[in-house]
Amino acid sequence: MSAVDGVSRNDQRRALCLSTVAFTVCFAVWTLFAIIGVEIKGELGLSETQFGILVATPVLTGSLSRLMLGIWTEQYGGRLVFPLQMLLAAAATFLLTSATTYPLFLLAALGVGLAGGSFAVGVTYVSHWYPPEKQGTALGIFGAGNVGAAVTKFGAPFVMVAFGWQAVANVWAFALAAIAVIFFVFSKHDPVFEARRRSGAKATTVAAQLAPLKNLQVWRFSLYYFFVFGAFVALALWLPHYLVDVYGVDIRTAGMAAAAFSLSASLFRAYGGHLADRFGARSVMYWTFGFALLLLFMLSYPPTSYTIHAKGGDIIFTTAMSFGAFVLMIFCLGFFMSLGKAAVYKHIPVYYPENVGSVGGLVGMIGGLGGFVLPIVFGTLLDLTGVYTTCFAFLFVLVLVALTWMHLSIRQMERRNRATTDTLPELPEFEGMTPKTSAATLTEWNPEDKTFWEQSGRKIAKRNLWISIPALLLAFSVWMVWSVVVARLPAIGFNFTDAQLFWLAALPGLSGATLRIFYSFMVPIFGGRLWTTLSTASLLLPAMGIGYAVQNPETPYLIFLVLALLCGLGGGNFASSMANISFFFPKAEKGNALAMNAGLGNLGVSVMQFLVPLVITMGVFGALGGEPQALSDGGRLWLQNAGFVWVPFIIAATVAAYFGMNDIASAKASFADQAVIFSRFHNWIMCILYTGTFGSFIGYSAGFPLLMKTQFPEVNALSYAFLGPLVGALSRAGTGWISDRFGGGRVTFWTFVGMFVAVVGVLQFLPHGGEGGNFWAFFACFMALFFLTGVGNASTFQMIPAIMRQEVPRLMPELDAGALQKQTDRESAAIIAFTSAIAAYGAFFIPKSYGTSISMTGGPDMALWGFGIFYVLCALLTFFYYTRRNAPVPC
Repeated sequence: MSAVDGVSRNDQRRALCLSTVAFTVCFAVWTLFAIIGVEIKGELGLSETQFGILVATPVLTGSLSRLMLGIWTEQYGGRLVFPLQMLLAAAATFLLTSATTYPLFLLAALGVGLAGGSFAVGVTYVSHWYPPEKQGTALGIFGAGNVGAAVTKFGAPFVMVAFGWQAVANVWAFALAAIAVIFFVFSKHDPVFEARRRSGAKATTVAAQLAPLKNLQVWRFSLYYFFVFGAFVALALWLPHYLVDVYGVDIRTAGMAAAAFSLSASLFRAYGGHLADRFGARSVMYWTFGFALLLLFMLSYPPTSYTIHAKGGDIIFTTAMSFGAFVLMIFCLGFFMSLGKAAVYKHIPVYYPENVGSVGGLVGMIGGLGGFVLPIVFGTLLDLTGVYTTCFAFLFVLVLVALTWMHLSIRQMERRNRATTDTLPELPEFEGMTPKTSAATLTEWNPEDKTFWEQSGRKIAKRNLWISIPALLLAFSVWMVWSVVVARLPAIGFNFTDAQLFWLAALPGLSGATLRIFYSFMVPIFGGRLWTTLSTASLLLPAMGIGYAVQNPETPYLIFLVLALLCGLGGGNFASSMANISFFFPKAEKGNALAMNAGLGNLGVSVMQFLVPLVITMGVFGALGGEPQALSDGGRLWLQNAGFVWVPFIIAATVAAYFGMNDIASAKASFADQAVIFSRFHNWIMCILYTGTFGSFIGYSAGFPLLMKTQFPEVNALSYAFLGPLVGALSRAGTGWISDRFGGGRVTFWTFVGMFVAVVGVLQFLPHGGEGGNFWAFFACFMALFFLTGVGNASTFQMIPAIMRQEVPRLMPELDAGALQKQTDRESAAIIAFTSAIAAYGAFFIPKSYGTSISMTGGPDMALWGFGIFYVLCALLTFFYYTRRNAPVPC
């Protein structure tokens, strides 16, 4: 019996009405900056890019919060989650009036953005009140709450003109708080939540709710929603500013014209659900993308003057879209976007009745991120080109990509179904969503079987390894590219302090290390092939962002902070890459495979530090790459090539990963299965030791160019910087045999002793008080440090499987031989990935320690002494637990 059986129509209507009103008010608050942001822009004197970031910041919070809000609604019920979310957003909106500086406005905007997360709460709550055959219409009506954007466009300008923007924030905050109270008082728990509470059953776990997200169709639909919803939010925020600047109208006229777009993009969503029921979601999506392409092409054409040299003289004429024609165009565009929103969202509760919160939250999150990313893109394109219509040109390209992907996917489904049926199945976009074994999934994988390994296993494993290595090399290149870019920013007109530059050099390490913690557990959940494809493709964001940002000396420091954090996407890849490769190889070859993957992947730092100084001196991409930057000595620099040079390689690696790699069915595991490592004592010891080796390698790689430049300014640091990472990467790939022969623990111990001696050597040859110092002796000691970090990286990873082969049988004696091997492999892979995540914080702390030491004492000596003391601690831990006589776990 379904949970909704017996639910009265009045209760359904009550839930839908309250949710729609609440979502409307939330959406009105979420888009508040579209109006008040214009006034704030004038008060603070913001640039176009800064304005784009301001109006987009609430969208970031609203988008990122959707996934977890959807999951929490499944677990705790919408009646509790919805009011709490609204009250928090109302408080942030009220406190907005206390902000006086741009950073404070951005901070307050993050809190305001919580209002946008209401969509995931409402979708989950409303869908639980209706049976599948009525959910499309119900969710279409609920989604029409997007009209809240029009409410803000209509009402806020009049309140702002009469009383100021602060009054708008106060009134909107009060309204949201009032709706939160009304919702809690008059709403009821949804029938699914009530049924679970009466039965005493537990809510679906987070891991189980996240499991469907590994399906590629979910991500394809997320791209559709990125346009139909994300672009709607972005344009709702951008249009008032666009209309004021382009057509010279006042803010009230601009708000009302923009409201026409918001109305059509909201009210017709319910009609879109009806059309999808009648004609099919596929047809509605074709209508949406087809008409959007036509409309966006016309909107993207800028006002242009033509001169024709005729016989009787020049004929000059101008083409430009009038204000009335523009309003009509955006009204039509909003209409088709509203149909697309309904078509995308109609099917989630039908195909994922148990996962509406997570799947709906993910699709909503990606769509909402469009509302965050696109205004920034619009502002950046406007700053770079000076052409206002570039925002519509960008959306034209986005729609073209989405339409092409959708059409190719549908044609593929038609070919696959032609043998059994004359027509496509109902709801073809979701065909194949049920669990199905892909040809890329290895259902039988036993590398310890010598016959299997020799006949087919070795070939498959090596193919995955040789695709993984270049992908990881690119990840390291993008992760550490900031270390070179930062060193050249002052030369092209960016007036950042040394402290600011060291922060920029350190932030990729901080974000990369943090992402590694999450990436550590992704491969068993999503599969190595899909996760490698997605994580490699994500590198395009920082690579292209750097290329555009460095071309304008007026680019604010905040943009560079964001780009530095995005470079951390490359750092996160190491954890998932190592975990993935560890599953492919037998015990006898696992160490060498991991050393190859890690060592040659680490080589990306050296490749980057060698290649980037070359490509930034020439116009590699011609006119497509942009104009060079002038140097003070009369030279020229194409610093944008430091980002652009990786783009074609990233695309190639992404395609190779998707079509050439494999998933291993037996390697799948939930987060809970892997979380056992947090209770393993030696996991934490190895985190410390690997921080001493790999943390030092990546931290020194990040800080070495800037350290040389500040301590030895007369030396061209970029000419030598690549040698350190090169030595460290090659020593890691080539010294694994030492640990195999003498034992990983013993090699690790002597490595830390050698690293302490090398640090003392570095300290002796630094300049002090602006005098003395010996660059080549300093450089030689650092080369020794890099070499030793590579040796230690290999030896510590060799220790982990050896430790777990002793610890797992002791801790889990009830397991048979097969289960014991599987558990040991799973824990070893998880610990390898997790220790790499913790160690990666070295990429943040080492450059930041240099900067702090220099600012406090005038030199890096204090930081280096701290590193030396840490190596002594690591040596003592290695000796006590692993190498002394009668050590607890000898290895």
